[in-house]
This record gives sequence, C-alpha cells and structure tokens, in this order.
Amino acid sequence: MSKKTPLNMVRNIGIIAHIDAGKTTTTERILYYTGKIHKIWETHDGEGTMDWMDQEKERGITITSAATTAFWKDHQINIIDTPGHVDFTIEVERSLRVLDGGVAVFDGSQWVEPQSETVWKQADKYSVPRICFVNKMDKMGWDFDMSVDTIKKRLAGNKVVAIQYPIGASETFEGIVDIIEMKAYHFEGDSWEKVTEIDIPADIKDKCEALRLELMEKVAEQDEALMEKYFEEWELSVDEIKKGLRAWVCKNELYAVTCGSALQNIWVQMVIDAAVDFLPSPVDVNEWNLTVKDENTKEELKTFQIGDDTSLAAIAFKVATDPFVWKLIFTRVYSGTLKAGSYVYNATSGKKERVWRLLQMHSNSREEIQEISTWCIGAIVGLKDTKTWDTLCDMNDKFLVESIEFPEPVISISVEPKTKADQEKMWVALNKLAEEDPSFRVRSDEETGQTIISGMGELHLDIIVDRMKREFSVECNVWNPQVAYRETIKNTATDVEHKYSKQSGWRWQYGHVVVTFEPYTFMDEEDEKAELAEKPTNKFVNKITGWVIPKEYIPGVEKGLNEAYKRWFVAWYQMVDIKATLTFGSFHDVDSSELAFKIAASKAFQEACKKAQATILEPIMKVEVNTPEEYMGDIIGQINSKRGRIEEMGQRWMAKIVNAFVPLSEMFGYSTELRSASQWRATYAMEFDHYSDVPSNIATQIREERGFVLPDDE
Repeated sequence: MSKKTPLNMVRNIGIIAHIDAGKTTTTERILYYTGKIHKIWETHDGEGTMDWMDQEKERGITITSAATTAFWKDHQINIIDTPGHVDFTIEVERSLRVLDGGVAVFDGSQWVEPQSETVWKQADKYSVPRICFVNKMDKMGWDFDMSVDTIKKRLAGNKVVAIQYPIGASETFEGIVDIIEMKAYHFEGDSWEKVTEIDIPADIKDKCEALRLELMEKVAEQDEALMEKYFEEWELSVDEIKKGLRAWVCKNELYAVTCGSALQNIWVQMVIDAAVDFLPSPVDVNEWNLTVKDENTKEELKTFQIGDDTSLAAIAFKVATDPFVWKLIFTRVYSGTLKAGSYVYNATSGKKERVWRLLQMHSNSREEIQEISTWCIGAIVGLKDTKTWDTLCDMNDKFLVESIEFPEPVISISVEPKTKADQEKMWVALNKLAEEDPSFRVRSDEETGQTIISGMGELHLDIIVDRMKREFSVECNVWNPQVAYRETIKNTATDVEHKYSKQSGWRWQYGHVVVTFEPYTFMDEEDEKAELAEKPTNKFVNKITGWVIPKEYIPGVEKGLNEAYKRWFVAWYQMVDIKATLTFGSFHDVDSSELAFKIAASKAFQEACKKAQATILEPIMKVEVNTPEEYMGDIIGQINSKRGRIEEMGQRWMAKIVNAFVPLSEMFGYSTELRSASQWRATYAMEFDHYSDVPSNIATQIREERGFVLPDDE
C-alpha cells in the first residue's frame, strides 16, 4: 500500500446501521462519487459492489463485512461496509474494534431501530467516534426532527448536533441547508446530480438559525477560548465551528447529524465531506484503545510507539476463505510496516510465519501491493496458523493484544452428509467456515454421533449450509433446530461434602472436599468485565488455608467442577452462573492425588444439584414487531401464544410498534406466521437478550426429548 498519503489525511471508517437502513447503498454512492466505481449499482437489484456473495445478491442484505479504499479531496478513506442483521453482529464487532470512526446510517422514516441500538452500543464499547446520516429523506413518513430526537433519547443524549436540515418532505424533498455555513442547496436532474445554491426557504429559516445557535453553543462549551469569544460576540466563524466540532467528535463528546437520500443520490457527497472533516485520522487517536500486554509476563504495557519506522504491531481481525489463495487474513497495521516476503511473529500462537503476498481489497477484487503501512488495512496471503484477533509483531519485540469477546451461539442444528463422498468434504468445509466466523461453532455429539453446528440465528445457519453447498460442493441433510439451553442452580447448597476413597489399579485414591455452591450473580466488583460481556460464567473460590489440602491438589478440584458443569444435571446441558467455594477437606499422605480430588469435587457437585434446585435456562430474545394498526390484535395474540411478554407498545409514524421478550424456542418459523397474519405488511427484528428459567412443563418435555433420567429416577 502506498505511503504517499500522510497519516493526517487517512480515515479508517465503518458504515454501521440496522438492516435495510441503506448502509450498502450509501457505500455504493461514496464509491461512485470518489471515482472508485464508474457506474451506480443498486443493491436491491442484486448488483451492489460491496455485497458480492451470491447469498447477499439474492437476499438483498449484507452478510459479511467488505473492505475497500477510496480517495476524496486528497484524503485516503479505508471503508468497511458491515452487516445490519443481528445474526451477523460479529462482523460489526470485529470491524469496529479496528476502525477509527464510523458513519451510523438511520432510516428517516423508521428512526432508531433495534439493531441501530446494538451497533451503537458496540461503537460505544470501543469508543469509536461517529457521525450520523439520516437516510431516506425522500421516503413517505420521513421526519428529520423526530429522527434527531430519537437519536438523542435512545442513543447519545445531548451530544447530538444537526449540521444539516432538509428542504421539503417525502416526494417534495429537494434540497439541504448546511447549518454550519448557513447556505441552502437545491437538487435537479434525472438523478438529482445538479446542485445549485439557493436562498434558505423562509418557512425553515428560523429553525435553521436555532440549530446553528445550538451547534455553536455545544462547540463553545467544549473549549474555554471559544466560549469566551462566543459570549463576547455571540458568533463563531465557520472555521472555528468546524475546528471545534472536529475536536469533540474525535473525543466522542459530540455526534454530528447529516441527512439525505442515498438511493436518490442526494447529498451523499456531504457525508464524505463530514467523514473527512470530523472523523479522526490516525494522528488524532491519542490512545490505541487496545490492551497491550507483554507476551511472557502478561503485564500491561502502558505506552507503545506508533509510526512507520517503529516495530510492527498488527491485528488479524478477519479470516476469509478464498478459492484461489486458500485464505486471506484481513489485517490492521497499527505501527511499523508490513512487507511482502517478510516474516512475522504470531504472539497468540507463538509461531513464526511468512508473509508471501499482500493485497489491497476492493470488496472481493484485489490488487497486489508490496507493503501495508502504519494505520492502514490490507490482506495477507500465506499465513497458515493465524486466526481471528491474533497479534502479529516483530520477532525481537513480542507482545500480545487483548482478545475481544465473541458471542456465544444461541441456536443449533444437526447436519449429516448425503453421501459417503461428502463426509470428509463436509468437515473440511465446516472447519474453514468456523475459522472465518468465531460466532459459528462445530462439534460432534458424543452420544448420538451427530454433527452439531451452532450459530446466532436461523438465517446464520441457513447461510452456512448454503455456503457449504455452493462453495465446497457439499450436499447435506439438515435436521430440526436445537436451542442452546443452559442449566443452573436456584438455591444455595452449603458445605456439600464428598469423600472419595477407592482402589484404582494397585493403589488407593483418596480425596475429600467440602464445597458451598450458590447462584453466581456478578455482584462482585472484580467481576464487572464478566457482567459487561453478558456471557454465562462460573466462579471458583478457594478458602482453604494451611495444609488442610495441599496446594497441588486445588487445581484438581477446579478441573473436576468444570468438567461436571459441562454435563450435569437436569438434561445434560452446560451449567452456568454457579459460584463454588472450597471451604474444607482432607488428604492422605500416600493415597491422595489430583485425580482423586477431581473426582471428589465432581461428585460433590452432583449431590449439590439435588439440594440447590437445579433448573434449565432458555435464551430469551428481544423482539420488535413493526405492523399496521389493523393487525395489532393478531400480532399480540401470536406473541402471547409463544410465551412472550409484551414490554411496550408504541407508534412510529403510521405503524404500530410492539416490543416483547420471547423464548427463542418459540420463534422458529415466526417470519412465515407474521407474514400470513399481516398480508406481508408487518416486519420484525430480534436479538438475544438474556437467559431465563424454563417453565416446569417445558423442562419436563425437554428432558423427555433428550431421554434424560435423573439419578434419583434410576
């Protein structure tokens, strides 16, 4: 990658939003106006540049994030277009982790939708500065003021400032007012390509002046010198507003809102200008936002030099299977220069690897390059042992970057090859797909011998099966979806004791433990990270002092509990949210071993489950249904019949909104049911929210289906 572009003129941005808000259409227009492509392709016709997969073209949605590079007014813009469907949220997560800024796209007629909230929270998690683009201003039901208001209420509070205002409404939408410069522009031509400056219409002039006043006040609030001038003159220059706004957008203190219509080619150029003017360059990012640790001591390194001439620091943030080069490793270089033909050290795997070739990607097409310079993004060919989020560095300067948390799957299905010839090919395909997607898991069921694949939703697994057929020529049968249930305990079992004393081979084994088991509620301050990860977790606490149990046997106790958690107690689902405290025990000088304490701990947990009311947990989805009012009764009836709990009912323009929590097990096939009940006019979105107790009758049904018998029943 060329180093001609200075770092202060580089922008690494992601396009993020709810599904169907217009992310990919916006990206297509950016590529067109920057000269990267010379014809506007329409994603709804299956012709989008960034949506290159067959499944994306057929379904009209983005499934995998795609990277490209464009140039605008001497600035280099590295862009990642991300999916909007919740099943592919991992693509957004890992993209945001390596980007410096984001463009959040909103449907002007729908305002803030569920997945918009999700990706916004992900951006908050990694402190990614953002600008907002309220799209579809030409669509029936648009409301710019309401869009800005809901962004404030649901996402960013008073940090939101409008820097544009629309002229006209829906079919009469015809122009934009630039609030910073207080200039109005009118659009004409077959594709609205002609832009002429006009006077600000009288009916919105007061509104625009009020927005500029609000903008100046918020910019001045962040800077003492600007505040002093503002109070003296009650005015700031255009340059002062832009300079102040940029400083505070880069610090995540303000979010600038633009508007337009990507589909109608209206004012997308201003989105590019805003990205250049207000989103950070590499030199604006004062901190890495990455926890860097010494490879050996695992101690956090407080500082790290950034620049072309420093040691290499790079993150492999995505692995992609490629039919021509085996696999591509998408990489972000944070410091140093990555050169073709060089060797790198993978600090995560502890292996030295050869960089055979480097590529600059434009969606699925590529250009071979000789190097990737500091703060740029490219793809590596030739790395054999590198996976998602591995750290790449120099051999003489080794360190680790803390990994990100990958979401746990919530749904599983079983697959089997149709023919014997497909058997080996299926496992090769599944392993490659699992390497690409950390939210997709593959395992073999030890009891049934079935191959179980798990993912984030029905669509996610449907795409996986389709890719196996198209990309790897694997034909397979698919069986019913399985929900990723969990188990836990509801009560405390105090001082559960088990003494294991048994002859094994030629010697006796002796282990004796006393353990208290209780529900784990993430309440300890030290467990804050586990709580934020929203991931079921177990905890082991050792309160043994002195020589009651020698230290070398304590790991055996923890291993025994961890193994027991994987297969007990109600229906052979993994146990979660349990705190085990080892309080007492005993050992034998000759007969004790780690294995004996491992077995004793496992048996103690089995006994505790009988006392502590073990129960099954099921994943609960947060569901939002958008429906015309006349179907509300049927929609509510459907949700109630699915054991759903209605949380809120509201209105979004002419549509009614129903927010509810519904068990995942009840949501299979809901898309067809909803369409039938609403004559295809209602839509819904859902995402995993939490785990909750399964009703007793459902728990009994689950146990019967799994053929599980409790020890007491034997």
